[in-house]
Amino acid sequence: MQFQEKNPNIQWPNECMRIRCMGHELSLAECKIHYQEPVAEDTAVAVAKCYKETPGECKKFICANGKCLINGKPCNGVDDCGDNSDEMCCQKCRGQAFLCKSGVCIPRYTIKDGIRDCLGGEDEQDEKNGTKTKQTEKLFFDPMSEIRKIRTSTEDQLQCGVPNKEYVYKQEDDTTSHSRRKRLVGGEEALPTQIQWQVAIQDEGTIHCGGAYLGGCWVLTAAHCVRPKPKSFRIKFSLWKKHRKQSTTDSIPVKNIIIHHEYNAQNYANDIALVQLEELNLSDKCMQDNPAVRAVCVPWSTQQFQPNDTCTISGWGRDREGKSAAILKWANVTIISDCQNYYKDRFLPGMECAGDLEGKVDSCQGDSGGPLVCTDASGLSYVWGIVSWGDKCGEPNHPGVYTKVAHYFDWIRFHTGWPAVTKFNQ
Repeated sequence: MQFQEKNPNIQWPNECMRIRCMGHELSLAECKIHYQEPVAEDTAVAVAKCYKETPGECKKFICANGKCLINGKPCNGVDDCGDNSDEMCCQKCRGQAFLCKSGVCIPRYTIKDGIRDCLGGEDEQDEKNGTKTKQTEKLFFDPMSEIRKIRTSTEDQLQCGVPNKEYVYKQEDDTTSHSRRKRLVGGEEALPTQIQWQVAIQDEGTIHCGGAYLGGCWVLTAAHCVRPKPKSFRIKFSLWKKHRKQSTTDSIPVKNIIIHHEYNAQNYANDIALVQLEELNLSDKCMQDNPAVRAVCVPWSTQQFQPNDTCTISGWGRDREGKSAAILKWANVTIISDCQNYYKDRFLPGMECAGDLEGKVDSCQGDSGGPLVCTDASGLSYVWGIVSWGDKCGEPNHPGVYTKVAHYFDWIRFHTGWPAVTKFNQ
């Protein structure tokens, strides 16, 4: 990015985007972007030089997203790849970058800034306590075991991706045994407070869709589930039986609905929306603390999970006979590659396929907007997809199609600005 006076020999556009950055952002997507404005004759302009793939074999670092890192260097605390893969699995960091115990290098200016950037929180710990990691620290022989050890002692500090274990298997007072339930559309009925980031979207008193709680005052859902009329909606947390609240259920009014500006209702392109909740009176919170509600993490890279990985879907969808589920259900599905083979040109960028090609497990009508959640090797859960569309629910060779959340990371980050949506360790 460079600033320069307008050269009269260059054909400049009549309008430019006005962007305000504070200096700590890692990309323009994190800055506040305003609408286009006319460019005055004496106005200095900034020229953004975009990355272009060089032909031939990459002779330097290859990022997880396929980008060839030519100018930048790995493990220097700077996200040159765009998916932060050049700052992972580091034995030590270059320059002044700080090494997290998980092997991630973060910028020095993020140390003690009040935001937890390292998985273990060592970037916010005092050096006098002897807990601050030195950047010369050696790589752990078993890094995943070390990460699990860190998480065990710091789960209460994590802002997303870890459910309240005391409530995962908690049963409703008037509920009998749940040791084994009838199979429904390849799935099982959930326990009352098992899926703690699942929400129900109530539209004028009726629930047709689900969503995922991101934390703060934000819920993620499908664009086709909502419309720009916030007063018509309420978000229900910790709902188990579709038509009956339980002791942990909260019902929150909606303040704002942000539908992706390129959403296409005809082909479900960019089928994603954010729901902002109303704050409580004289508070920046939207609900009282609820032990049965936890946020799910937002994935930053489209490479975090791969085909054949097993993930979980949940919702109150219909079964093969068209009957609506009265109780929240869940099922395991597999991420499927080459979805163009099944849906041809209907499968667009920003979409993901998951399910069972034999037709045993699938999301159906009524599950829309609900989360496809994948858990990494260290036990942290991410909302990898949003139930979007599909043909012939539960039939062979017709996998469910989901909005791929990582594809929209910058869009989510831009609109929410929520600190937990970070590119470092979340």
